[in-house]
Order: sequence, then structure tokens, then C-alpha cells
Amino acid sequence: MCGKYILAQAAKAERALGIRRGRWDYPPSYRVLPTEQVPVAVMAGGEREAAMMRWGLIPWWAQGVPLKASTINATVERIASAPSYRDAWNRGQRCIFAMGGFYEPHVNADGTREPFFLRLVNAEVFGVAGLWERARRDDGSHVFSCTLITVPANRLLAEVHNEKQRMPAILAESDYEAWLAGGNDAAQALLKPYPDELMTAWRVSRRVNSPKLPNDASLIERS
Repeated sequence: MCGKYILAQAAKAERALGIRRGRWDYPPSYRVLPTEQVPVAVMAGGEREAAMMRWGLIPWWAQGVPLKASTINATVERIASAPSYRDAWNRGQRCIFAMGGFYEPHVNADGTREPFFLRLVNAEVFGVAGLWERARRDDGSHVFSCTLITVPANRLLAEVHNEKQRMPAILAESDYEAWLAGGNDAAQALLKPYPDELMTAWRVSRRVNSPKLPNDASLIERS
């Protein structure tokens, strides 16, 4: 699963994801965590729109109350069947997470864990496939939330994330339009492991696992 990632500068993310409506306004972060408001691209009026949503999907039927089970990641195998995700999937409520890189744990032979940072070799910002939902609270207000989709790991991620052997569903830039605006069959075909030769990874300090420590560029330095 993917439980932490980094954000690039908002203007760069807007250009990379081809945003035409709205703007993102957020500070750069080197440790984005679940339940935070995160930038995603959605399709609105035929154009890609900037939106901020809660990371951790809340189904429409939950009345705005987060589920006890984690909904930050949705496995590709269950997006059409799991109660938490199937309605968003069937309605075509797809989004794209804007990322600069992400972290995954590696389990050593002695059982200890070490965090690794992963990014693309040819892009500072990339998009990850996700689903979004709008849930109505009892007071009449709405909460917008999202989940990122995971797929089986490519060779690199299988070595790094050796316990779960999963990875975020990274999209090629040429696939953004089909993911946001295409039919479900076309969108489903895009959910596959990203080529490992286009990615790189290195070990980082365990400080990334401590939310109380500074959230700055030192978190992605090689350890």
C-alpha cells in the first residue's frame, strides 16, 4: 500500500496534470499523510479541474463519517466489487492524484523495516489513478474524499515493497484523458504496473515515519 507521499509545487503540478479549471493552493509537503486534504484532478465541464479532497474515501452512504477500515488505497481487484468503492467506480467518479514521489517500507531479513523513496526518472510530477466520492453529513454539508488505486508491483517495487508487493497505479501522461473521461472498460485497461525502468528508488531515514519531525526536503535524502 501507499501511505505517505510528497507533493511538488502547486504550479508545477497544475502544468503537469493539464489543469484548466481552478487552482491548487497548498504548501509543498515531503510527508503527505492519510486524512489530509490532498490535490487531485477531476473532470468538470469537459476540462480537468483542480480539487482538494480528504485522503481516505468516505462512501456516500456513510453520512460523512469515516469508516473504521482504511480506505486510503483501493486494490484494482476490488474497485468494482467492494462496497466502499464500487459506487464511485460505477458512476465514473475517477480522479488523478498529483505526486512528486512516494514512500514504501522494505522488510529486512531480521524483520526490521526501512523506508524507501520512489519517484519517476523522467518527471518531477506524475499522476496516480484514484476514485472520489461526495458524502452528505447529517447537518447538510458535504465532504469530498478520495482513494488511490493500487496494482501488483513491478520488478522494482517487488524488491522494495517486498511484504505487500503492491504499487500505486501510476498513469502515463498520455492516459490522463482516458482515465478521467473514458468509459470504465477503457479506464480499467490503464490500471497496470508502471514500467520499472522508468522509476528509481533509494533508502531514506526512518525520520519520515515521525510526523512530529520537520516536514522538509531532508526526508528524501539518501540514507
